[in-house]
Amino acid sequence: MNNAVNRQYRLKTRPVGRIETTDFDFVTEPLSELEPGQARVRVLYLSLDPTNRIWMSDMDQYMPPVEIGAVMRGGGIGVVVDSNSSRYEPGNYVLGLTGWQDYCIADEGENAMTVLPADLPIPLPTMMGACGMTGVTAYFGLLELGRPKPGETVLVSAAAGAVGSVVGQIAKIQGCRVVGIAGGPDKCRYLVDELGFDEAVDYKRDDWREQLAAATPDGIDVNFENVGGEIMEAVMARMNLFGRMPLCGMISGYNSSEPARADFSPILMRRIEVRGFIVTDFMERFAEATQQLALWLLEGKLRHQETIIEGLENAPTAVNLLFDGGNIGKLIVKVADAPGADAPS
Repeated sequence: MNNAVNRQYRLKTRPVGRIETTDFDFVTEPLSELEPGQARVRVLYLSLDPTNRIWMSDMDQYMPPVEIGAVMRGGGIGVVVDSNSSRYEPGNYVLGLTGWQDYCIADEGENAMTVLPADLPIPLPTMMGACGMTGVTAYFGLLELGRPKPGETVLVSAAAGAVGSVVGQIAKIQGCRVVGIAGGPDKCRYLVDELGFDEAVDYKRDDWREQLAAATPDGIDVNFENVGGEIMEAVMARMNLFGRMPLCGMISGYNSSEPARADFSPILMRRIEVRGFIVTDFMERFAEATQQLALWLLEGKLRHQETIIEGLENAPTAVNLLFDGGNIGKLIVKVADAPGADAPS
């Protein structure tokens, strides 16, 4: 460990439009000494999420933006390699904010990392996707805010992504009719053939509005909104009276310098209940969601897929797959191999 160094991506400039590698400085630094209560974590997997783009900007947001010159914020999973803390033991797998780097420091304070069970029966990447933060987002957003009832129609945008793919499957578990919006025939086939959605709408086709109408003949009761823009407007226009709309994201506008615009008249005319949320709103109940998601997965009721990109050095280009529609399921960067043949990799 004495010879190890830490590669880090530090935010250099706030992106204008698409994220570029020139928006970061890729630096190499020696490892710092551990203070009492700290542990050193080797980052294994880095989560890439639409919120990374928000954190890079200075827009109004739910967390302070990443400061210029600071390590780029990001969630991940790692393994403890050295410890000066009673909370963490070498060999522990931990989950939390790791940053875009090879090594991070885990402490015992407010932002302490979660120690994963030693006998974890689920692969580590899945603990960032279907059974991790994105799965938890889907769980609470749909069940607490969408409140789907058996027989209702649930519409999910960005349905082949990390959150949307889980939302649709939970809605099916709840006995709903599920329609997903995704880009391209392969993703649409994945939704129907692999995940069990009832219908899929390909927004890349010119007739996507006609597809949407045909797929929702009885209207839409719950719209789990991930995209915003013209897709959100078209969906709201088909929502039933007193429908519910959990607003999870508006990814279509994250790379734009112009504020998002939308026709909200259907909210009034159809008395739609709209609720924006951030997954940390439900932090005290994370264990409940994680346990249920894991149970569904082990029972075969919840399928998952990850798009894994090799190498920390590829993080700035890989994150754009989220906006280009280049990923299916959870987008992850593999930073290093998990140690040991029995590691849940």
